[in-house]
Amino acid sequence: YIDMHQDELYRAHLQHLSRRHFFGRSARGLGTLALASLLNPTLFAAQKKPSNAAAAGNPFPSRGTIHPLHFAPKAKRVIYLFQSGAPSQMDLFDPKPKLIEMDGQKLPDSMLEKVRFAFIKKEGVRLMGSPRKFTRHGQCGMELSDLLPHTAKHADDICLVRSMQTDLPAHPQAMVKLHTGNSQFVRPSLGAWALYGLGTVNENLPGFITIAPPSGFGGAQNYGSAFLPAIYQATKIGSDNRSVAGAQVRNIQTTLGPTAQRAELELIQTLNREALRRDKYNPEVEGVIESYELAFRMQQEAGEAFDVSREPKHVLDAYGPGTQARQILIARRLIERGVRFVQVWHGAGQPWDNHDDIEVNHRRLAKECDQAIGALLADLEQRGMLDETLVIWGGEFGRTPTVELPTPGSNAGK
Repeated sequence: YIDMHQDELYRAHLQHLSRRHFFGRSARGLGTLALASLLNPTLFAAQKKPSNAAAAGNPFPSRGTIHPLHFAPKAKRVIYLFQSGAPSQMDLFDPKPKLIEMDGQKLPDSMLEKVRFAFIKKEGVRLMGSPRKFTRHGQCGMELSDLLPHTAKHADDICLVRSMQTDLPAHPQAMVKLHTGNSQFVRPSLGAWALYGLGTVNENLPGFITIAPPSGFGGAQNYGSAFLPAIYQATKIGSDNRSVAGAQVRNIQTTLGPTAQRAELELIQTLNREALRRDKYNPEVEGVIESYELAFRMQQEAGEAFDVSREPKHVLDAYGPGTQARQILIARRLIERGVRFVQVWHGAGQPWDNHDDIEVNHRRLAKECDQAIGALLADLEQRGMLDETLVIWGGEFGRTPTVELPTPGSNAGK
């Protein structure tokens, strides 16, 4: 009688059970399932077999494999050409005919309240139209300025995004937010997430490389791994546009033979693994173990990968002269060898931060990278890699349409 009575009560209760009550009372069970899926993804999805390195005892079995993904990625690799200092959109790819008409006029009062200036006094601000000539390119009719003639040849392969904006007018904070999504808290960088999701296909090279990043303006946060394991942070090559101009990686050679060096490394790694076992979990020790192993393997391949002198003369001529051109060519050589994410920083510090002489400086900076960008896109297409390579070009934000100095002139900036 009691069991029958409870059963009737239960059925009556179900008739009045709402969806909110169901999920509220089921929270423990659903939460347990979610936690289990996070702690052990193999409960719900089959993973690929580990690589040879993992089978040999690599403490990071995700290296060399791809995590189970909801959707198959079309892009398998990324080249991020970062233009530090904020290129002027009005002088490169965002024509403003009305701004040219209003060149030299005072900024309307209705706009003064909505615009933030770093250095200009609002009462004396004047509008500054671009002196650049814009023409349409490709079947899409994309409008680009005369500063980008080589890039313009690939207009139909470009997705031009003009709608992005920032609420951080300061360069360092804007850079960190662009690279990590947050300027206040430490978060993994774009490259770290890409490597975490896709893994790497070359055990002898890092999966994420940053070429000549600045020491300031967020520094290592722009290419760090934050709470992800240390193996997902970038390997830094050069600094502030120095040490990388087509040369070999520094200190890649050793005076020891491979057998003696392996024995020396094994002794050090034995001590590191003992420290890791004793500490149970220490991401810094994990990162040291993996970085030592990677450095040993890099000696087999890194020297060749960074040696652009191995390229045919017509390829070197296509990319053009200069440090930036060589760095972009190195980026192509790296992704060709399985590196997932390569970031190339343009110039030391903030070269595009042209508060004065913007016409002269932007012309020089565009010349340093435009020919190499055009050559890179053509090179990737010829090699059948363009459809699976995401090439990003841009800075942390743009520039205001106003003149930096009291009156427009040859030394005007934005």
